[in-house]
Amino acid sequence: MSDTLHVVCPHCQATNRVRQDDLGRAPDCGQCHQALFTGHPVQLDAQGFERHVGRSQVPVLVDFWAPWCGPCRTMAPAFEQAAAALEPRVRLAKVNTDEAQALGTQLNIRSIPTLALFVDGKEIARQPGAMGAADIVRWTQAQLQRAR
Repeated sequence: MSDTLHVVCPHCQATNRVRQDDLGRAPDCGQCHQALFTGHPVQLDAQGFERHVGRSQVPVLVDFWAPWCGPCRTMAPAFEQAAAALEPRVRLAKVNTDEAQALGTQLNIRSIPTLALFVDGKEIARQPGAMGAADIVRWTQAQLQRAR
């Protein structure tokens, strides 16, 4: 197994090669020189989703949400806290299903909020409904353990 991973920059969308050992050392993007991991979820449109999920070799946990959804707004701070706990081993991202309706339809997102975990471009787990930060972290880690 290679000791480098492809990681998509949350700022400029460039794909970077990062040594696995360097993930925890706050790596910067080779193109824009900003941090590859910020401890905050990345806001993605459909194109950004395809790039992050399709090219990144770091698992991507996506929160499908909408601004009018009360439970989505309630879960937002917990998802933010989970990003700080899970990065850099997992990229956390948010997709507004009102703005990316075709993507929501393509992925058969039936309710929001819905969390979906992607590894190597494939969805490995899905969880509908709002969750607290500790539950998001536990659920994500459990799903990644099952996938190994």
